[in-house]
Amino acid sequence: MDIGSGSGYPSSALSNFAPHPFVFRGVQCSSMEGMLQSLKFKAPEMQKHVCTLVGRTAKFAGKKKNWRSTQTLWWNGEPIKRESKEYQQLLDEAYDALAQNTSFQAALLASGNAVLEHSMGKSSPNDTVLTRSEFCSRLMRIRERLKA
Repeated sequence: MDIGSGSGYPSSALSNFAPHPFVFRGVQCSSMEGMLQSLKFKAPEMQKHVCTLVGRTAKFAGKKKNWRSTQTLWWNGEPIKRESKEYQQLLDEAYDALAQNTSFQAALLASGNAVLEHSMGKSSPNDTVLTRSEFCSRLMRIRERLKA
Protein backbone atom coordinates (compact mmCIF):
# COMPACT_ATOMS: atom_id res chain seq x y z
CA MET A 1 0.00 0.00 0.00
CA ASP A 2 1.55 3.27 -1.12
CA ILE A 3 0.90 5.95 1.51
CA GLY A 4 0.00 9.38 0.22
CA SER A 5 -2.28 12.26 1.11
CA GLY A 6 -4.00 12.10 -2.29
CA SER A 7 -4.81 8.39 -2.05
CA GLY A 8 -7.92 6.69 -0.74
CA TYR A 9 -8.52 5.45 2.79
CA PRO A 10 -6.64 4.16 4.72
CA SER A 11 -3.55 5.31 2.79
CA SER A 12 -4.43 9.01 2.98
CA ALA A 13 -5.13 8.77 6.72
CA LEU A 14 -1.66 7.29 7.28
CA SER A 15 0.02 10.21 5.54
CA ASN A 16 1.95 12.62 7.75
CA PHE A 17 -0.29 15.30 6.20
CA ALA A 18 -3.40 13.81 7.86
CA PRO A 19 -4.89 15.85 10.74
CA HIS A 20 -4.28 13.54 13.70
CA PRO A 21 -3.77 15.60 16.87
CA PHE A 22 -1.34 14.31 19.50
CA VAL A 23 0.90 15.62 22.27
CA PHE A 24 4.68 15.22 21.94
CA ARG A 25 6.83 16.09 24.95
CA GLY A 26 4.16 18.45 26.22
CA VAL A 27 3.65 20.20 22.85
CA GLN A 28 0.28 19.99 21.07
CA CYS A 29 0.74 18.78 17.50
CA SER A 30 -2.02 18.85 14.89
CA SER A 31 -0.28 16.47 12.48
CA MET A 32 2.94 14.51 12.15
CA GLU A 33 3.95 16.76 9.25
CA GLY A 34 3.76 19.80 11.52
CA MET A 35 5.87 18.09 14.16
CA LEU A 36 8.48 16.96 11.62
CA GLN A 37 8.73 20.36 9.95
CA SER A 38 9.06 22.01 13.36
CA LEU A 39 12.37 20.20 13.83
CA LYS A 40 13.91 22.60 11.30
CA PHE A 41 13.32 25.59 13.62
CA LYS A 42 15.72 26.48 16.43
CA ALA A 43 13.35 28.84 18.28
CA PRO A 44 11.01 26.88 20.61
CA GLU A 45 8.07 29.30 20.12
CA MET A 46 8.25 29.04 16.33
CA GLN A 47 8.58 25.29 16.68
CA LYS A 48 5.41 25.13 18.77
CA HIS A 49 3.58 27.15 16.13
CA VAL A 50 4.70 24.87 13.28
CA CYS A 51 3.53 21.86 15.33
CA THR A 52 -0.03 23.22 15.05
CA LEU A 53 0.05 23.15 11.24
CA VAL A 54 -1.38 20.44 8.98
CA GLY A 55 -0.68 19.16 5.48
CA ARG A 56 0.83 21.38 2.81
CA THR A 57 0.77 24.37 5.16
CA ALA A 58 3.08 22.48 7.51
CA LYS A 59 5.27 21.25 4.65
CA PHE A 60 5.79 24.73 3.23
CA ALA A 61 6.51 26.24 6.66
CA GLY A 62 9.76 24.28 6.81
CA LYS A 63 10.51 23.90 3.12
CA LYS A 64 13.06 26.71 2.85
CA LYS A 65 14.84 26.08 6.14
CA ASN A 66 18.47 25.17 5.43
CA TRP A 67 19.21 22.38 7.89
CA ARG A 68 20.94 20.11 5.35
CA SER A 69 24.28 21.94 5.32
CA THR A 70 24.81 21.24 9.04
CA GLN A 71 22.61 18.11 9.30
CA THR A 72 21.31 19.63 12.54
CA LEU A 73 17.68 19.63 13.63
CA TRP A 74 16.19 21.05 16.83
CA TRP A 75 13.83 20.23 19.64
CA ASN A 76 13.03 22.76 22.34
CA GLY A 77 16.12 24.82 21.48
CA GLU A 78 18.47 21.83 21.67
CA PRO A 79 20.42 20.71 18.59
CA ILE A 80 20.08 17.13 17.38
CA LYS A 81 22.30 15.63 14.69
CA ARG A 82 20.21 14.07 11.93
CA GLU A 83 22.08 10.76 11.87
CA SER A 84 22.26 10.31 15.66
CA LYS A 85 20.73 7.64 17.84
CA GLU A 86 19.08 10.47 19.77
CA TYR A 87 17.24 11.56 16.62
CA GLN A 88 15.96 8.04 15.96
CA GLN A 89 14.71 7.88 19.56
CA LEU A 90 12.93 11.22 19.05
CA LEU A 91 11.20 9.81 15.94
CA ASP A 92 10.18 6.66 17.84
CA GLU A 93 8.73 8.76 20.65
CA ALA A 94 6.89 11.05 18.21
CA TYR A 95 5.27 8.13 16.37
CA ASP A 96 4.39 6.46 19.67
CA ALA A 97 2.64 9.70 20.67
CA LEU A 98 0.79 9.79 17.33
CA ALA A 99 -0.24 6.17 17.90
CA GLN A 100 -2.39 7.31 20.85
CA ASN A 101 -4.76 8.99 18.37
CA THR A 102 -7.73 6.65 17.80
CA SER A 103 -8.42 7.72 14.19
CA PHE A 104 -4.77 7.06 13.33
CA GLN A 105 -5.04 3.64 15.03
CA ALA A 106 -8.16 2.80 13.03
CA ALA A 107 -6.49 3.72 9.73
CA LEU A 108 -3.39 1.71 10.59
CA LEU A 109 -5.46 -1.35 11.50
CA ALA A 110 -7.52 -0.89 8.31
CA SER A 111 -4.31 -1.36 6.32
CA GLY A 112 -4.49 -5.03 7.32
CA ASN A 113 -1.32 -6.92 6.49
CA ALA A 114 -0.35 -4.73 3.53
CA VAL A 115 3.29 -3.86 3.11
CA LEU A 116 3.42 -0.12 3.66
CA GLU A 117 5.40 1.96 1.19
CA HIS A 118 5.89 5.65 0.50
CA SER A 119 7.09 5.99 -3.09
CA MET A 120 7.18 9.79 -3.08
CA GLY A 121 9.50 9.89 -0.05
CA LYS A 122 13.26 10.22 -0.14
CA SER A 123 15.68 7.49 0.90
CA SER A 124 18.74 9.49 2.00
CA PRO A 125 18.68 10.86 5.56
CA ASN A 126 20.87 13.74 4.34
CA ASP A 127 17.96 15.00 2.21
CA THR A 128 14.92 14.59 4.46
CA VAL A 129 13.88 14.66 8.11
CA LEU A 130 12.14 11.30 7.59
CA THR A 131 13.17 8.69 5.03
CA ARG A 132 10.77 6.23 3.43
CA SER A 133 12.29 3.46 5.53
CA GLU A 134 12.09 5.42 8.80
CA PHE A 135 8.46 6.25 8.10
CA CYS A 136 7.15 2.87 6.94
CA SER A 137 9.06 0.78 9.47
CA ARG A 138 7.60 2.81 12.32
CA LEU A 139 4.07 2.45 10.99
CA MET A 140 4.45 -1.32 10.60
CA ARG A 141 5.97 -1.62 14.10
CA ILE A 142 3.05 0.28 15.61
CA ARG A 143 0.52 -1.73 13.59
CA GLU A 144 1.96 -5.01 14.92
CA ARG A 145 1.77 -3.66 18.45
CA LEU A 146 -1.87 -2.62 17.97
CA LYS A 147 -2.79 -6.08 16.68
CA ALA A 148 -1.23 -7.83 19.69
